[in-house]
Amino acid sequence: MSIEPTGDATLQGVSLRSLPKVSLHDHLDGAVRPATIVELADEAGLALPEQEPARLGDWIANRSDSGSLVEYLKTFELTTGVMQTAAGLTRIAREFVEDIADDGVIYGEVRWAPEQHLAGGLSLEQAVEAVQQGIEEGEDAADRAGRSIRVGQLLSAMSHTGRAREIAELAVGFRGSGVVGFDVAGPEDGYPASLHREAFDYLAEQFFPVTVHAGEAAGLASIRSALLDGRALRLGHGVRIVSDLQVINREDDEVQVQFGDLARWVRDREIPLELSPSSNLQTGAIAAWGTELADHPFDLLYQLGFAVTVNVDNRTMSRTSLTRELSLLVDAFGYDLDDLETFQFNAAAAAFLPVEEREELVEMIAEGFED
Repeated sequence: MSIEPTGDATLQGVSLRSLPKVSLHDHLDGAVRPATIVELADEAGLALPEQEPARLGDWIANRSDSGSLVEYLKTFELTTGVMQTAAGLTRIAREFVEDIADDGVIYGEVRWAPEQHLAGGLSLEQAVEAVQQGIEEGEDAADRAGRSIRVGQLLSAMSHTGRAREIAELAVGFRGSGVVGFDVAGPEDGYPASLHREAFDYLAEQFFPVTVHAGEAAGLASIRSALLDGRALRLGHGVRIVSDLQVINREDDEVQVQFGDLARWVRDREIPLELSPSSNLQTGAIAAWGTELADHPFDLLYQLGFAVTVNVDNRTMSRTSLTRELSLLVDAFGYDLDDLETFQFNAAAAAFLPVEEREELVEMIAEGFED
């Protein structure tokens, strides 16, 4: 495989960027262009550590590569700082859609926490509307450029602020107006889904889709709570499910594994794992298994039949794209186009869309990989 200076890659003579992709775990405040931060910082009264976009991008990426989710999250003070007005939210959402369309994404779900964008006087509803306007502008721009893309919002409640029920009601209120699901994000260790049981009960009563950050900074108990208390249909990261597996024997390409009850449930029920290889390395989520991407348990989970999906988490913090994440996995594990197609099929099947629309995505992916 060859890596191009642009970050694109070719595999079996095919450009990875040109392949149709589905992105499920992509944070809006983790995808702000450094140049946009610089342009909006003065108006927002935000002091920057670097004034030149490339240098600012370097600073953010270096601070993010800390091995700690808590330290990693501190970089978001810069991005959320320029996302406190309707104009700022609309612009950043539009640019987000343009960027992922350029990355070959045909369907994406963008998650963000409305409660973090009220300092400029916006209401929760106005913030959601501003982001939706930007998404629609980005979709239109992509269409004019000859790229077909659809993007849905996932509204995140912050795990430590106690507003989950309020954000859940907000999400349901915008069902059919751009919002396709609910998430809980933020500090994970010490903030299990059980703390937000009232919100999850309400969402279940409304038959509204839920994904929960779990198994990233916290262990198996967080995954258990996400499934039992949160009724999560997907696991945000979920990489630490591998702690419930015991490798009995590993010879050549064959691995014998003893499953714990939780891991077997997640595998057998095909509960999608929203894995983000580069981010998982940066935040220390895979520290128990190593410090290189080749140590990521992604391949073990894939070979054992888990519903693995590939995601970026935060494009700016990891200086990455879905194309780059796929190319890194090819380098680390020797995957071919059939493997990459499987990851996209898994993501399409997990999308918070009606089954007919998920089937359309599957057909688009199959056609794109055949071309």
